[in-house]
Amino acid sequence: MRNRTAVRAVCLTLAAVSLTACSVSRTRSTEPAPTSDEPAGSAEPSADGAGDPYYPTDGNGGYDVTAYHVQISYDPSSKELTGDTLVTAKAAAELTTFNLDLRGLDVAAVTVGGTDAKFTRSGEHELVITPSAPIASGSSFETRVKYSGVPESAEEGSLGENGWQLSSSGGAFAAGEPHSATAWYPANDTPKDKATFKLDARVPDGWSVISNGVESAPTPGGDGWTTYHWNEPNRIATYLTTVGIDKWTFERSTLSNGTPVVSAYAPGVEGKRSVEARLPEIIDFMSSKFGPYPQSAAGGIYINENIGFSLETQGRPIYAAWAEESVVVHENAHMWYGNSVTVDQWKDICLNECFASYASWLWDEAKNDVNLDDEYRTQVARGTDRLWSGKLYDMGAGNEFTAVYEKGPMALHALRRLIGEEAFDRVLKDWAAEHKDGNASWLEFEKFTQEIAGKDLSGFFKAWFHDDTQPADEYLYPGPLRK
Repeated sequence: MRNRTAVRAVCLTLAAVSLTACSVSRTRSTEPAPTSDEPAGSAEPSADGAGDPYYPTDGNGGYDVTAYHVQISYDPSSKELTGDTLVTAKAAAELTTFNLDLRGLDVAAVTVGGTDAKFTRSGEHELVITPSAPIASGSSFETRVKYSGVPESAEEGSLGENGWQLSSSGGAFAAGEPHSATAWYPANDTPKDKATFKLDARVPDGWSVISNGVESAPTPGGDGWTTYHWNEPNRIATYLTTVGIDKWTFERSTLSNGTPVVSAYAPGVEGKRSVEARLPEIIDFMSSKFGPYPQSAAGGIYINENIGFSLETQGRPIYAAWAEESVVVHENAHMWYGNSVTVDQWKDICLNECFASYASWLWDEAKNDVNLDDEYRTQVARGTDRLWSGKLYDMGAGNEFTAVYEKGPMALHALRRLIGEEAFDRVLKDWAAEHKDGNASWLEFEKFTQEIAGKDLSGFFKAWFHDDTQPADEYLYPGPLRK
């Protein structure tokens, strides 16, 4: 994700390197950094949360989703959404009840295994389901939910708690982090439970739909409505799914390896084609740094809205009206760091945002002849308490999308100079390959990097990622960065 306010703030002070800077946490801690992997949060069967300490009621316990098949109809004139979603999952234990997450919307019926199930609503987003018979541990089961209503929409220009946004054209789109999916379909809303995703979206003729993955030909209904079909065969975290309903202008092509590219432009932003034209070059460059492109499709969704962020929706990022080339670089770096390799918990967000932000540094180094050592020293010299007080690991709920954009790439450049080019290149590629299509934690990354570097880096990681003060000179100016 890239933040508009951050981009503008940095552009006032940076002419060469594209950075993202947001307000950062000023919470200080004197606790020592962990030295070994912490156990991931766990959830008991039927629990109403997946165990993330920042968002304890997100996700649910007792099962693993393997596939979503979402079918919706949306009428832009009334803003009414009608949904019929099939959730395929595997039980981790015997389930007499289990939960799905769904914000607002009226549930008409729920079936489990084709048989009617009882259901109730609880809290802000819990759909509590009681099947007619217990679900056996280890068994696969299908839950079908039929629902309707006007989705709760985010305030104009905000991130939005639920991620359902209304377009100035009269359409709508889903985008938000850490929440967005459950505004329009029931899900196990935790990044730890990735699943395949299929969407059939029916809209009035004259409107069209963009989503994740590979498209199939739309199906005219003969009744003034058309159904659009999208299929993401790669497993995807729920917050990375999207739907965009507008009067899109589509542009289609393929990457050099045959990967389909579909980009969509809302009315009024067709001029962004010149920005998107560099996408193949950007993906080729990222592939040279991170390894083969890991997604089933590529492209971009260009909305004509000045929301405060752009977002790395899988294979097809959503770009706000202000987004430029550096944002396209950032969001596509997430196809490796964030989308293919997804955080285990939200405190691990540096694995997404620090690396995507540093990708913009790497792009400027390669394409714009920027001397990153000089730029790094400039940023250190300009550093303030605001910069140094931002933690990059376990920064606290609400502070995830702050220091990672500005301090994060500085920390990775210092790491690069500390362990050397060969080891750093191996880290970037091998981490993405080893954890492809999975989840990982920041502490696992620290251990992984030390193994490749062949040295103890605990002092460096503590100073840069766990602490909230300026690192000592030995970590601030390693190797070639030393004054």
